[in-house]
Amino acid sequence: MVSGRISGRRILIVGGGIGGMAAAIRFAEQGGQVILIDIDPQWRVYGAGITITGPTLRAYRRLGLLDAIKEQGAIAEGATIFRYDGTRLHDLDEPALEEGLPATGGIMRPVLHRIMQTRVRALPIVIRLGLTVSALAHRQDGGVDVTFSDGGQADFDLVVGADSIYSGVRRLAFPHMGDAQPTGQGCWRLSIRRPPTLTKGEFYFGHRVPVGINRCGAEMVYLWMLTPHIRRANHFTEDELFMQLRDNLADFGGNAGWVRDHMTRGDWINYRPLAAALQPGPWHDGAIVLLGDAVHATTPHLACGAGMAVESALVLVEELDRADTVEAGLSAYQARRFDRCRHVIDTSIQVGRMQLDGDSPDAIGAGLHRLAEEY
Repeated sequence: MVSGRISGRRILIVGGGIGGMAAAIRFAEQGGQVILIDIDPQWRVYGAGITITGPTLRAYRRLGLLDAIKEQGAIAEGATIFRYDGTRLHDLDEPALEEGLPATGGIMRPVLHRIMQTRVRALPIVIRLGLTVSALAHRQDGGVDVTFSDGGQADFDLVVGADSIYSGVRRLAFPHMGDAQPTGQGCWRLSIRRPPTLTKGEFYFGHRVPVGINRCGAEMVYLWMLTPHIRRANHFTEDELFMQLRDNLADFGGNAGWVRDHMTRGDWINYRPLAAALQPGPWHDGAIVLLGDAVHATTPHLACGAGMAVESALVLVEELDRADTVEAGLSAYQARRFDRCRHVIDTSIQVGRMQLDGDSPDAIGAGLHRLAEEY
């Protein structure tokens, strides 16, 4: 890869999640010869709904997928903040970013992945599943020799590690980086039918645990709850998940109370401890670069993890396509992304600490206003 121009260059994307697919789509649109690999042979994704704030919707608009998200998800004009007992307090201060762009929304995570997968498959992108990388070596011409987990080998002009918070590319190529660190909170998620009176997102504060509900389809919502994380020897069983979440909601009114009273063991419930990390620079080594959770993993407090990954993919391709050299393009990518990612992660961790201390944080609205700025 003798210049930053994309067309005709062989590009390997490691990881078929949101960031990896966004990068694959934009690289392919710019004429790159893209191979996308994912460790899961079925290329699946698990999870409940995902909140999509204005900055994320803006990034998806620039990726060309906003209309599909609006059709298959749920769009709302803002959200409302309640006291935990159901008393309405005020609307969340969410800035409008662009004309015609909704303030916020939600979608089921598997639906979002299918939208992106459909676009990936419509482009000349080679998809190889059940595969990851086991070794990376720099070439004298500036490219990268890659050894795959099945023993195969190939050379590429660029390797993008978008393989999650547990990135194998990061472990192979970036020894100065470390694992994401636990924040002390855990996140509960529940998918359930929409409460009859819920029309837009709702936040419930003033309790020792904050709760939120967001629409993610015409008749589906997901509820999230953040609690102090307590380490256990074993994972929660399905019965334990159901009973513990229901007990955690005992004091809540409004639609949070409705969810408690109507949830069943057939509803999807998940719990996971939260971790975050902004990896130190450089984010690139030769023609190997990291993207998304592999380099800037955040917690869900600003509901922008997906948006940050898509933004990073767009910026990465833009800077490489305008730069005279790969080094210049990758350096410009990191320079544009570092402070914005630091803001998201630092603000999210701050909000989480305030919640653990029993405070009702006001930093969410301020954080969203900062994110409204161009990236």
